[in-house]
Amino acid sequence: METCRRNAARRWALTLLYAALSPIALSSFSGESTSFIGKSFLKSYIGVCMEGAVVVLACIIFTAYASSGIPVIDAEAAVITQVWGYLGETIFNLLVLVGLVKAADRIAKEMFGV
Repeated sequence: METCRRNAARRWALTLLYAALSPIALSSFSGESTSFIGKSFLKSYIGVCMEGAVVVLACIIFTAYASSGIPVIDAEAAVITQVWGYLGETIFNLLVLVGLVKAADRIAKEMFGV
């Protein structure tokens, strides 16, 4: 839990730092020789914002997963079959959730080179 708080504090601090320094970096667009500074700043800033967006996306997906109800289990099947069916469906849903979050993170890194 401590790592989660530390990461949230890091994202918050980076967002505030980028917002505070943005006028300096964006003023570099005025010259041709310094415009690369502004471009790299914008890519980095969007990358930091995308980290927060990925976390929000994960929370939305998890909320939808948690509210979807319990998996459908055949009441006529043996107990061990019901247990394995429930575990299989739960693990599959969690793998889909992790895959979606990792894919969103990978896409953000590829788009913005962060």
